[in-house]
Amino acid sequence: MARMPSAERRRQLTEAAIRAMARDGVAKTTTRSIAAEAGVSLSVFHYCFDSKQALLEAVITTLTDHSVTVVKEALRPRDTLEETVAAGFRAYWDHVRAHPEAHMLTYELTQYALREPGFEHLARRQYELYGEAYAELIEQLRRDMDLQLRVPVSVLARYLAAMTDGLTLNYLVLGDAAAWADILETVTAHIAGLVR
Repeated sequence: MARMPSAERRRQLTEAAIRAMARDGVAKTTTRSIAAEAGVSLSVFHYCFDSKQALLEAVITTLTDHSVTVVKEALRPRDTLEETVAAGFRAYWDHVRAHPEAHMLTYELTQYALREPGFEHLARRQYELYGEAYAELIEQLRRDMDLQLRVPVSVLARYLAAMTDGLTLNYLVLGDAAAWADILETVTAHIAGLVR
């Protein structure tokens, strides 16, 4: 086994945990199965993560980063605010369709954290990360397009997180891509209305 910096090894193990949890479920995924998925010994796993909470927090942060990175790359100013917002949502939507198991895992992580005593703070952190990510994207757009908002950034960020969360879960349950596209147009128009 090649030596690598601990931060890189943690990333490797986190990605292996995501694959194992998406395949087997959070409750059934063991440290052994994650180590096997990553091709490392169990001692390497325990060297990198001192608790299941630390692992789950890394998984939650990484899953959020995956989605945010896709949106950030797509979110460059276009001719209109509607076109810009729609491009960001389309990028996210393409990510959901390409990786439904990862998005399903985010909901399972939330439920697991809420039901497991002592892990509740991880569910809270997960949703704080969503709000922070949206706030950052909103601030980026506000600067790039010189926008003035009708509502505080924190309110709009939470609204977008809640809307995206519900829309994603709706798609994962119903599988109705056409409805997602129609709703996206409505949400995009509504967001544009919150900007002067």
